[in-house]
Amino acid sequence: MSENFILNFTPTGMIPTKEMTTFVPVSVSEIVEDVHRASEIGITMVHLHARDPISEVPTYDKAIYASIIEGIRKYAPELVICASLSGRTFKELLQRADPLLLEVIIPSFTFIATAHALSWQGITPVFADINPETHTLDPESASRMITPRTTGIIGVHLWGHPASINELQAIADEHNLHLMFDAAHAFGCSCKNEMIGKFGECEVFSFHATKFFNTFEGGAIVTNDDELAEAMRLMRNFGFSGVDNVIYSGTNGKMTEVAAAMGLVNFDEIDNVITCNRRNYYAYLEGLSGLAGVDILPFNPDQRNNYQYIVVQLDDKCPVSREQIIHVLHAENILARKYFWPGCHNMKPYRDFFPNVGVLLPNTKKVAEKVVLLPTGTNMDTDAVNIVSKIIRLAVTQHATKAL
Repeated sequence: MSENFILNFTPTGMIPTKEMTTFVPVSVSEIVEDVHRASEIGITMVHLHARDPISEVPTYDKAIYASIIEGIRKYAPELVICASLSGRTFKELLQRADPLLLEVIIPSFTFIATAHALSWQGITPVFADINPETHTLDPESASRMITPRTTGIIGVHLWGHPASINELQAIADEHNLHLMFDAAHAFGCSCKNEMIGKFGECEVFSFHATKFFNTFEGGAIVTNDDELAEAMRLMRNFGFSGVDNVIYSGTNGKMTEVAAAMGLVNFDEIDNVITCNRRNYYAYLEGLSGLAGVDILPFNPDQRNNYQYIVVQLDDKCPVSREQIIHVLHAENILARKYFWPGCHNMKPYRDFFPNVGVLLPNTKKVAEKVVLLPTGTNMDTDAVNIVSKIIRLAVTQHATKAL
C-alpha cells in the first residue's frame, strides 16, 4: 500500500489546508493491478444478496466474489446491490422499485440529495424537525407531519449516529407507512449490537469519494425484502432478466471495474482509517475540553462507528460566532466548514414551495446555525489535531478576555 493512500478527501479527511486542490487516493499502478481481479466484481457485486449462495453467482471467479462479500458483510450484513450511480440516483431507483407516492417525511437537516431524490420522482418531501442531541429525525415531529397523503418516512443516520429506529418503526407500523433509512454516513456503524443495514424496509449506503470507504462513486442498498431486491437488480441493468429478455424498465447502474478496484484497495485500509478517525476524535475531545460554549457531538462508546465526522457544536456561552471561528481557521489554512446549512427547507427549490415551514423546525434552525465540522482522517495525526484545537481555544479565550 502506498504511503499516499487516503480514503477521506472531504473537509473531514484532508490535510488541513485550503491550498490543497489535487488529490490522488491511490497510485495508478495499484488500480491497474486490481482491475484484473475486479473485472468480474464490476458485474457480480450488483447481484449480492443475503440469500444468494456462492454456487449461483454469475461469475468466472467465485473466489473473488467470496472475498468481496466477506469484506462487505463485515460492515453491512445483507448487501443487495452495488452500483456506479450517485447516492441520489440510487434513492430514485429505490423509490421506483418500492413505490413511494404523494408525500414522504424526511429531516431537513440532511444532504440535499435526500430531498431531491423524492422531488425528481414527483414526491413531495415533508420536512420534520430533528433531535438536537443526536441531529437525527425526531419521531414526535415526524408523527405530527403525517397526513392522509403520507406514504413513507426516510430517517437519516446522520454523522454515523443511528436514527431513532424503533420509534420510527412503531410510527410507520401504526400508520401503515414505508420506512427507509439514508445510511450514507453509516457504513461500518451499529445501533446497539446490530450493524446498520438491517432496519426498515431497506437502507442506502454511499460509497462516494467523500466517504471513508469509497469506490470513487456508487453505493449499496441493503434489504431483506426479496421482491425489492429483485426489482432493484432488474432496474440497475436495463431491466434484463437473462439474455435478450427485458421485463422491467431500468437503467445502467452497474459498477465499473475501476470503481470495484478502488473498493478492493480500500478494504485493505478500512480498519486503519477507522482507527485513525477514532484517535483523532478522542484527541479533539481532549484538546477542546472545558472550552466555554464549545462541545463535540459525542459518539456512543457502546456502538460501532466510523468516526468520520468531527462535529463541533457552539452554544450561547461561546463568546465568538461560528463565522468568526471558521474565519480564524481558514486564515490559518485549516479547512473547517458549516454543514447542511441552512437546512433543505431553506434551499430555493423548497423554500419557494414551503416558505413558512421553518416555524415547525426550531431545532433544525438552531443546529444548522451552530455546527462546525473539523478536519480528520488519515492525513491528520494528533499533532495536527492539537494545532487545530489550540487555534480554536485561542480564538475563544482571547475574545472572551477582550470582552472583559
